[in-house]
Amino acid sequence: MNHIASTFAFLILFLLSSCVEFADQKVVYLAHTLPTSHPVHQGMEVFAEQVKDKSKGKLVVKIFPDGQLGTEREVLELLQIGSIAMTKVSAAAMANFAPEYKVLGVPYLFRSKEHLFKVLEGQTGEDLLMSGSDYLLRGLCFYDAGSRSFYTKNKPIRTPADLEGLKIRVMNHQMSVDMVNEMGGSATPMAYGELYTALQQGVVDGAENNPPSFVTSRHYEVCKYYTLDEHSSIPDVLVIGTTYWETLSSEEQGWMKDSALYSVKAQQKFWKENVEACLKKLKEAKVEIFKPEKSLFAEKSKSVLEEFIKDPKMKEIIDEIVNQ
Repeated sequence: MNHIASTFAFLILFLLSSCVEFADQKVVYLAHTLPTSHPVHQGMEVFAEQVKDKSKGKLVVKIFPDGQLGTEREVLELLQIGSIAMTKVSAAAMANFAPEYKVLGVPYLFRSKEHLFKVLEGQTGEDLLMSGSDYLLRGLCFYDAGSRSFYTKNKPIRTPADLEGLKIRVMNHQMSVDMVNEMGGSATPMAYGELYTALQQGVVDGAENNPPSFVTSRHYEVCKYYTLDEHSSIPDVLVIGTTYWETLSSEEQGWMKDSALYSVKAQQKFWKENVEACLKKLKEAKVEIFKPEKSLFAEKSKSVLEEFIKDPKMKEIIDEIVNQ
């Protein structure tokens, strides 16, 4: 979306505010950057259906996908001032506002998918969701965003040594930058929407993401090597601006929270099915998929954790997670 269109969309939302009331019905705006085919979007559709059902139509969530209303950071800022009620962003984006979220980007922190869900759906996860409230961004739930792995254009990544000399696109997320650099690559932060062209033109040699994002972005058309090193499991977060949250009654807040938690289980199922379908699609598209020795990558990125836990507060959260 170009700057003029983006600005126009924001102005419209300023006029409409984050929630429109029609008689006895409230319509809540939820903006995000994913396509409608993405399993996280499908989870949000379940959330919206539940809100409508629980409220008997008094509260309706209207979803704006595909970055229609701005980038992740732009929409988060609009939540803070109350122009949009809700969004879905990566926990990496939340870390730029609420530092506690940074722990979720630590490489190889979670032992398994079961360990990840236990943490996110327990008290530690709830504490992280609430940590954004000080920055006017309240988390409602975490969605499974799988594990991020490397994909490249000109050669496969079998060991960390293969990353040497390669420019790898990462999110604008310091820990991702540090991780790729420590593994031997050259981390290149870049907007997601610019990545397809950058890969085509050789501005970067590769990137890292989960299978559904690799497929829905069509990056597999350019990158024919996918290495499932699964270096990080950064979840997505369903976020509501506290400016809007505080306008809701306790009953309405209950509808929102219960619906979010209900949607989590549905989204996890969508994710699992989608990953299986995506890996099949990648094989059909002649993408070579590698399953490397993960311990080699974990060892190379260990210094990221060592530096991170020098902060006593972060060490406390990491210890809490590791001991679960």
